[in-house]
Amino acid sequence: MELPVVVGVDGSEPSLVAVDWAVDEAARLGLPLRLVNAPKWERYESPALPGDLERPSGRVLMENILGAAVERARRRNPEVQAAGEVLGEEAVDALLREGHNASLLVTGSRGRGEVTGLLLGSVSLAVAARAYCPVIVVRGDKAGLAGSHERILLGVGDHATGGEAVRFAFREAEARACALDVVRAWRCPAHETADHPLLAGDPAHQHEEEAAAVLDALLRDAVDEHPDVRVHRATAEGPARKVLLKRSAAADLVIIGAKRRHGHYGLQLGPVGHTLLHHAECPVAVVPERG
Repeated sequence: MELPVVVGVDGSEPSLVAVDWAVDEAARLGLPLRLVNAPKWERYESPALPGDLERPSGRVLMENILGAAVERARRRNPEVQAAGEVLGEEAVDALLREGHNASLLVTGSRGRGEVTGLLLGSVSLAVAARAYCPVIVVRGDKAGLAGSHERILLGVGDHATGGEAVRFAFREAEARACALDVVRAWRCPAHETADHPLLAGDPAHQHEEEAAAVLDALLRDAVDEHPDVRVHRATAEGPARKVLLKRSAAADLVIIGAKRRHGHYGLQLGPVGHTLLHHAECPVAVVPERG
């Protein structure tokens, strides 16, 4: 049985946008959709729901929120098999556990009760930083959310944080029949200059060539396995977080790899992941690399 796309639901507007995105993703991949609600989100509900004389129990409230989200998903695409469940755990714990039996996890950028103006909710950040399956945080402008650019962006790090992300990116590009832009950022340290007496040639050119070589090595097998995917390779000088953030404005999804260290329970995201999750102009996929 194929593992489902799992989306967290809390009744907030960002979570409903995530539901819509998850429905479309499940349809693209031919997977079932599982919607889950966990009790932490219930705490931030208003004192009463419209039309109710008194506040319903937390369980009833969560079931109402989940039921409305499931109905929304079925209306958006009746062909997607959608089902939901209220889970008796805190939101982060529930979603991390769900990730062990999911093709990918989908969350909104912020949850109900988050501080106004907050760029990324604590639940979404924790899940993206700790899950052992791909996590997609749904955020960005209308074009990125609608998928109208017809291209996705893969940021390539090193071999330790690239293999799984590459495979995920090619699967996405194939499912969407869209272009795949693969970028490797590079920088030339200030102390490496062409006139340095111990350095021969142009150090900047050498770093650029090394970046291109990393791209070639990481993409070789995937290109052979997915010959129909249109791949555009690029190297770019500058900090990776700035390079990818700028290019996210022309993408429908930006994908990065993230190393997962066994036995480490803190947030496992570097500056590139933090920057994209808080500021990208399109949904962000964080793909864990086991190690």
